Amino acid sequence: MNDLTAVTSFSNRTFDQIEVGASVSVVHSVTRDDVELLTLVSGDALVQAADTQPSESREPVCEGVSAEALIHGILKRRLPGPGTVIVAHHLDYAGRVSMGDQLHAMVTVVAKAPPDRLELSCSVKRGDTLLLDGRVTVIAPSHNLTVDQREHPTVILRRNDVFGRLFADCEKQPPVPCAVVHPCDADSLAGALEAARHGLIEPVLVGPRAKIAAVAQAGGWDISPYRLEDTEHSHAAAERAVALARSGEVQALMKGSLHTDELMGAVVPSATGLRTGRRISHVFVMDVPTYPRMLLVTDAAVNIAPTIVDKVDIVQNAIDLAHVLGVPEPRVAILAAVETVNPEMPATIDAAMLCKMADRGQITGGLVDGPLAFDNAVSLEAARTKHIQSPVAGQADILVVPNLEAGNMVAKQLQYLAGADSAGIVLGTRVPIVLTSRADSVRTRLASAAVLKLLAHSQTHTQTHPQTPHVKP
Repeated sequence: MNDLTAVTSFSNRTFDQIEVGASVSVVHSVTRDDVELLTLVSGDALVQAADTQPSESREPVCEGVSAEALIHGILKRRLPGPGTVIVAHHLDYAGRVSMGDQLHAMVTVVAKAPPDRLELSCSVKRGDTLLLDGRVTVIAPSHNLTVDQREHPTVILRRNDVFGRLFADCEKQPPVPCAVVHPCDADSLAGALEAARHGLIEPVLVGPRAKIAAVAQAGGWDISPYRLEDTEHSHAAAERAVALARSGEVQALMKGSLHTDELMGAVVPSATGLRTGRRISHVFVMDVPTYPRMLLVTDAAVNIAPTIVDKVDIVQNAIDLAHVLGVPEPRVAILAAVETVNPEMPATIDAAMLCKMADRGQITGGLVDGPLAFDNAVSLEAARTKHIQSPVAGQADILVVPNLEAGNMVAKQLQYLAGADSAGIVLGTRVPIVLTSRADSVRTRLASAAVLKLLAHSQTHTQTHPQTPHVKP
């Protein structure tokens, strides 16, 4: 019996090397970093403590999924070990995990099903209190493998947990009816069901009934509580989902296992789609561990080479989203390669024009400045070194990129070099749209659904209490 964190390498056992009755037991004392890291990995919404405690002395707690993460760690590292694939589980939870708890976790092989499947009973206790109990089915590794965990990258914990705050804000509102378009693979269906489990959306599954049912059966998921709109294929699913949004039956769309172009092809037409008077744009909502606030990046997914007229709406869309996400007067940095206006660099000319439009009330609700190079936009030290006097420089809430290529590079670099998490949302449409990717983590999918939920409720309120729109150029 030992602590997983005390071991530097792990070796597995293959199906043939494991007998029924084999078991592993682990004792682990929970630290603050454990609670926060397990929350990040699991996608659980809360790291908080009882409101009755002073803020400086609160001990972080999280739901039973952290106990589940401990079980997954045993399965992936000890029994069967590296190379294990978890294919199904049924786990019951009771209680929360807090910093300082000593957890006793155990997994035991209870059945073997050739050629490679194992069923294991799992439990996590705190003293005599059972926190988790259930069974997990896995595919055992096919060959022996040893992994040195010292070779794994260091995990950066987010002390400024942007997504955690978004999840907490979502708890105050009911789930949003959301058409999940063609959820015909495990990732897209599981993401929608997980968002439903967290109370973020009320999914309406739109696509071929047989395919969706087959994916659900393979994953061991019960989709009977949810409405299912049967369509012939993915193109028809996109059109049906848009029709549901136009009729008011759903308040949001979530992309499943179809191409983005196919979904947006149904969204864009003026007569039958979901366009408004605004240019459609995309915003990444980013949680960057090294940055002290939420960071929005736009547009890195929809507009390839936006004109100055397009950029007015792109900026306004992002400002309006920032308001919904709790930033009352966002600082907007219009990015370019330099911080001076150069007639030979179109991005700097666009930046200057956008700033003057903001001065004249054609863009409202935020502080707009540019051109600003990336370093001057996010680093106060860099801005001071270059003697830039600006309320935006060094502390931007929104980064407006010159074109899609630049935006994609900025967002991907923040994700893969700075350890940023990102949620994505499409704006300028009648209802918010989430464009999920197969590479998205559980936390990213839940964060995107959280943004969707907050925005959908905001749009419903705006439609009930309309405001004067911003002045168009």
